[in-house]
Amino acid sequence: MSTPTVPSRNVVDSSGWLEYLADGANAEFFAPAIEDTEHLVVPALSVLEVFKWVLRERGEDAALQAAALMQQGHVIELDVALAIQAAKLGLQHRLPLADSVMLATAQVYGAVLWTQDADFEEISGVRYRPKHRPA
Repeated sequence: MSTPTVPSRNVVDSSGWLEYLADGANAEFFAPAIEDTEHLVVPALSVLEVFKWVLRERGEDAALQAAALMQQGHVIELDVALAIQAAKLGLQHRLPLADSVMLATAQVYGAVLWTQDADFEEISGVRYRPKHRPA
């Protein structure tokens, strides 16, 4: 008798959320992680980034809908311990601030980080799919 596999926790970075919300070329790649809300960990910083982008591009109603969808997962606030871990990872991997917070959140919560951001391509614990560029 085989042991059932336990789904891992998932963090989807802002690029993944935006791809999913726009039904972009990689939306299906991110769908399993986003739609499994029981195992979805959402950094509050990702809510900020996605809300801001959707607000600018599509208006407040769409931005509020995006934020509501994101809040179906477990939203994680940026506290001091997470900020310190993010700073260390940012230096180690030469990541921008937001990317370091996404990676730190994934690591601290034992989650897989889903992204199409090339900054993460070679980092362990990351599911990376290159962003589709139109010809």
